[in-house]
Amino acid sequence: MAETKTKKKAGKKDSLEAYGVSAEVALDLMRDMLLYRRFEEKAEEAYAIGKIGGFCHLHIGQEGACAGSISPLRDDDYVVSSYRSHTQAIAKGITPNAVMAELYGRADGAAGGKGGSMHMFSAERRFMGGHGIVGGQVPLATGYGWKSKYKNEDSVTVCFMGDAAVNQGAFHESLNLAAVWQLPVIYVVENNEYGMGTAFSRVSTTDMQDKSASHGIPGISVDGQDVLATYQLFKKLAADVRDGAGPQFVNLETYRFRGHSMSDPVSGTYRSTEEVDRHKKEEDPIALLREKLFAGGHLDQKGLEEMNNEARRIAQEAADFADASPAPDPEALYKNVWAEENEHGRLFFDGRSR
Repeated sequence: MAETKTKKKAGKKDSLEAYGVSAEVALDLMRDMLLYRRFEEKAEEAYAIGKIGGFCHLHIGQEGACAGSISPLRDDDYVVSSYRSHTQAIAKGITPNAVMAELYGRADGAAGGKGGSMHMFSAERRFMGGHGIVGGQVPLATGYGWKSKYKNEDSVTVCFMGDAAVNQGAFHESLNLAAVWQLPVIYVVENNEYGMGTAFSRVSTTDMQDKSASHGIPGISVDGQDVLATYQLFKKLAADVRDGAGPQFVNLETYRFRGHSMSDPVSGTYRSTEEVDRHKKEEDPIALLREKLFAGGHLDQKGLEEMNNEARRIAQEAADFADASPAPDPEALYKNVWAEENEHGRLFFDGRSR
């Protein structure tokens, strides 16, 4: 079993003022993180009783990384991610109802019930997936960045990936082109220390922050369990990239409190229960922000309980909505497969002209 080294504890700054973050923003971040935690717990419960099938990768423990990185973005910015993306989809504006219905495989889901856990998508909200292939989203994000530059838009693309994606060839090909063309893309590794069940230290001798160095792209590390530090960094990076700073690379240090997916235990054979418990005790992003808000007089226990109850209500409402949503129509299998019209005006759905 490979034990990973303990990261520095989050919460190195004591006050909101030290981060340059207002109480209003900090409270919104707390609401967001509570919603993400309660939503994922509800999804975990639904999976356990068979209402969600297939793969299901939870984001519990990584709420600060999600809220802090996506909250500073604009509606017209693009977000592309991997398969651990339920909360990121919500953060980008897809409703919890639509995300849960997608998990249930229902027609009212974000992708019409055909994508499931790993393929959340909304062109309207510019959340461009949910991708199940490790590193497969990185070239696509580069393409969105190229589109923004080609059309003289000032939108930014943020591309999330897991630890293992940085050892894929597509990662380096994409960063090379992004550097050559100075594309407005922020490449983000959600560094939770493991690629599935393998510690990152076992598969790379290069520090994560240095993975972009050969392409001349700045690499920055931030404690993703400290939601305020993450928010502060991404607010600055998004503004800099929008102003022409070129591509950026972020080592977003975080930790998942559950297993790689619902198919493996919380700790498994690749990390100890003691390691997981230590991270939960010392680096829970919700608890760390709570202490700052309590200490500054911005929130009390009653206010926190009200936020938490509201998050639970929304999560339960999402589950009820998903339960009531119908299964997709069988004809939906033939939609969004091919372009619906070719140069001769014939419609194509499943490869047959109609």
